[in-house]
Amino acid sequence: MTGLSTRAIGRAAVRGELASIALPRFYEAGFDNVTFDDLATAAGVSRSTFLRYFGNKEDVVLFVFDPLGDAMSAALASRPANEDEWTALRRAVDPAVALLTRDPGEGLALLRLVWNTPALWGRLHEKQASWRPALADRLADRSGADAPSPLALRTRAMAALGCLMVAFDSWVDNNGRDNLGALTDLTFAALAPIHPGAQDDDRPHGESSA
Repeated sequence: MTGLSTRAIGRAAVRGELASIALPRFYEAGFDNVTFDDLATAAGVSRSTFLRYFGNKEDVVLFVFDPLGDAMSAALASRPANEDEWTALRRAVDPAVALLTRDPGEGLALLRLVWNTPALWGRLHEKQASWRPALADRLADRSGADAPSPLALRTRAMAALGCLMVAFDSWVDNNGRDNLGALTDLTFAALAPIHPGAQDDDRPHGESSA
């Protein structure tokens, strides 16, 4: 397995530090009112240096979400082979729940900023779309030769991520009063198969089983 280079680790650390300095400015002034000049001044670097690490403001705010695709894919791959698929998908999104509840106040503030800023909302959904292929691939690995169609796998991965986003939405709506993990359990339960482990026929309509 090829690890990260020292240079890549250093770059990620600098990006993380710049993002942590920038976020309070966005919370205080609002996303649209903060410029790269403001961020550079707060960080004590030049504007060009800040732009070397972040090409746009959306990525500064959403930097914290960058590791989630790999983390959720790894979580799904680690689930027991005999665990039903929907339960495995629920556990696969645990890294996202953990990320936001590590410091619930900070996590809630971040989601509020994203939910109230169309540009951030759209960019987060782009990231979400980039997470789906790896989850679908891990589902295929779990099923082996009996894997459903790619369409079915992508649909199930998207449904799981959709449940996560609805849980985020509810957490913001109730101002963090409910436990985010419990909300995520409820959203997954709403789509859970009546018979865990049973898979519906995923052949396109009209396709014969013969």
